[in-house]
Amino acid sequence: MRYLALTCDYDGTLVKHGAVTDETFAALERLRATGRKVVLVTGRVLGDLLAILPRPELFDRIVAENGAVLYRPIGREERVLAEAPPPWFVDRLRETGVGPLSVGRAIVATHASQDRAVLDVIRQSGLELRMVYNQDALMVLPAEVGKGSGLRVALQELGMSPHEVVGIGNAENDHAFLALCECSAATADAVPSLRERADLVTKGENGRGVIELVDGLLDDDLRHVEPRLTRRHALLGTTDDGQPLLIPPYGGNVLVVGPSGSGKTTFAMALLERLAEQSYQFIAIDPEGDYSRFEDAIELGDMRRPPSIDEILRVLDNPDTDVSVNLLAIALGDRPAFLEQLFPRLQSMRARTGRPHWILIDEAHHVWPSAWGPVSLTFPQEVGELVLVTLHADEIAVPILERIDVVISVGPMPEPELVAFSVAIGVPPPPVTEPPRPGDVLVWNRGAGQKPRWVTPAPGRGEHLRHLRKYAEGNLREKSFYFRGPDERLNLRARNLAVFVEIADGVDDETWLYHLAQGDYTRWFAEAVKDPALSATAAEIAARTDLTPRQSRALISEAITTRYTLPARP
Repeated sequence: MRYLALTCDYDGTLVKHGAVTDETFAALERLRATGRKVVLVTGRVLGDLLAILPRPELFDRIVAENGAVLYRPIGREERVLAEAPPPWFVDRLRETGVGPLSVGRAIVATHASQDRAVLDVIRQSGLELRMVYNQDALMVLPAEVGKGSGLRVALQELGMSPHEVVGIGNAENDHAFLALCECSAATADAVPSLRERADLVTKGENGRGVIELVDGLLDDDLRHVEPRLTRRHALLGTTDDGQPLLIPPYGGNVLVVGPSGSGKTTFAMALLERLAEQSYQFIAIDPEGDYSRFEDAIELGDMRRPPSIDEILRVLDNPDTDVSVNLLAIALGDRPAFLEQLFPRLQSMRARTGRPHWILIDEAHHVWPSAWGPVSLTFPQEVGELVLVTLHADEIAVPILERIDVVISVGPMPEPELVAFSVAIGVPPPPVTEPPRPGDVLVWNRGAGQKPRWVTPAPGRGEHLRHLRKYAEGNLREKSFYFRGPDERLNLRARNLAVFVEIADGVDDETWLYHLAQGDYTRWFAEAVKDPALSATAAEIAARTDLTPRQSRALISEAITTRYTLPARP
């Protein structure tokens, strides 16, 4: 199962004419019978909700007061997640004539028509509070509290990631928690802004929409919605026509192949970085200690101490933690046996929690060699979200290659590896007609039926930082910028951005404006520094007629220093 939990709003979503229908309750029961969790997220005060909700035990957690209160129906335990406004604030609202008022553990609610009066009291109070609309209702909450923050706490308690959750709502205050969910749904009668942003709009209103969503989960785990879920796809790079090439974060297996020193590990690390930026959890099986460079991953094992399977699973229990498993202390011949024990445990954890979302295995030819034998790791029939890194495609067992969806060939001669892959699985090699650009990799998304494409890889974080240092502090040599002025009386060379800022600060106004009007800064930022965003900013500044030379100079310098960490001036 991809989706392990349903989270839904109450008023206007579950509820029809003030009550949850028997059919809606029956749908939730069918969903829970599959082992999935159900979380209720509502703006109602908890006490008011429990007074009218007949079967709270159907919900694994209830997030009430728009994210300020968490309730565990089994055990009837309540956890307040935010500090309540002081009593004098409520008294001031009453004195101003705001009413009716509903006061919960951390929420103050009234009718939406009272918003101006409420806003005046908030301004006078000096408190960090915000107003949230829910159709005809208006809620006042601490600034950091919302349905999204409350749902995140509920999922943490359940040991789940938002990537395993589908949510449904109907009103303005549902935006935050639906944005958190991997798949968001709006009922047919939801406010227009919610319908526009949701991945799915049900045909039915309120409870009928919930039933429709539950049926979709039970029928095909919402696979029919998958083509719409593109906002979290991982960027591989850009094609020759400047378009981004993306892969979905769910359902596919990736092979990265290339000789030693070709950059395949760098490419694989950059891919994991982009998945991690979207909070997809990964585990990297690292035979050579190459992935210890991951700053945000916990490395288990080193060249002296082998990793423990129990500690790996214990660390992965936290959905926000990524893991690099260093196998250097495990003898080469013992590694398949270690993975033979680890892999089923990871698969069991995936079945229970949906995590880790991605499993990377470097030197995969040692684990599943083409000469399949007793030391090879058994490959499960149903597996996805694997990244396998190897020297040569045909060194991996054919049953594994047949499950590969995306082949990425890295190095000086990438085309022969696609041929070797195709021959190994018994299909005709795909034609490669376009010439490569320097530094390109060859990407074949065979799972999507696409032709191989030359792709300029998107840099990983480490490579991006080196890029920043190069242009901020390095020596651009022949691509340096020269302040010469209208008559070429000067010849001041800026070999990097740091020197550019220093010279710009002291050059005369006539020289500064000459290069600004000529578009010289704009071109240099685009062509030499290769920063189109900085170039666009400089163009906007150059087009303004209301700026003095000093002001335009300061704005461009500020744009540079905010994008690059420049050395401090003495």
